[in-house]
Amino acid sequence: MERKETHASFGGVQEVWRHKSVSLGVEANFAIYLPPQAKTEKVPVLYWLSGLTCTEQNFIGKAGAQRVAAELGIAIVASDTSPRGVGVADDDAYDLGQGAGFYLNATQEPWAAHYRMYDYVVTELPALIEASFPVTQQRGIAGHSMGGFGAIMIALRNPGRYRSVSAFSPIVAPTQVPWGEKAFSAYLGPDRASWAAYDPLELVRTAKERLPVLIDQGLADQFLKEQLRPELFQEAAQNAGQELILNLRPDYDHSYYFVASFIADHLRYFVSKLR
Repeated sequence: MERKETHASFGGVQEVWRHKSVSLGVEANFAIYLPPQAKTEKVPVLYWLSGLTCTEQNFIGKAGAQRVAAELGIAIVASDTSPRGVGVADDDAYDLGQGAGFYLNATQEPWAAHYRMYDYVVTELPALIEASFPVTQQRGIAGHSMGGFGAIMIALRNPGRYRSVSAFSPIVAPTQVPWGEKAFSAYLGPDRASWAAYDPLELVRTAKERLPVLIDQGLADQFLKEQLRPELFQEAAQNAGQELILNLRPDYDHSYYFVASFIADHLRYFVSKLR
């Protein structure tokens, strides 16, 4: 691994590292915030998944999470949103290819060679973090938009792995909205039966663990009606007996201004599940 950035922040340190990813087959960046408590003890870690067009930089520069993470004594790891680099398949559109990995394992060409973000986030990155930094195996997962989808989907698929799951403005019904249909068609192919493995609406019906899900959704979000459809997950959760905390926030849009306004709630929520 190579450390690319290090910045003192609220008594702790914000770092960005680069490493060779086996899952992705290319070099990848991740960011990690280590609170001051990590100087003397291992701390719990929250994994953050960002949305379309983002890198590891968006969260660490815009969410304002470091102050509260330092107060609570938790680490935060933010991954990139896709494999990147020369030789990695891409598309001219912002919602497919580099910057739009959708946290799944692609099975279709030309994507299958590198687009294995599911394996990277679930297995490879946590193993690297836990071997290299002073963190425990107490994990939470959270994200925004495409990353909110990723967090919910991954938590539902991996019972016992996370203490908490939360999301801002998540794409909860990817098989029924344009962003998800485009990505799933490209990465997984035309057989919709294969899509179910990554569809929160399907996963919540058969989940082996009923980890409560916290969602914050802005009502002024420009993507609310066409791309996000929280009411579909609300209905599926109710039918499945899945605990859902859905906070509908008047006036808030899809931006990081929204994330920054409520990120402290999500960090405290994670800590509340550690007790």
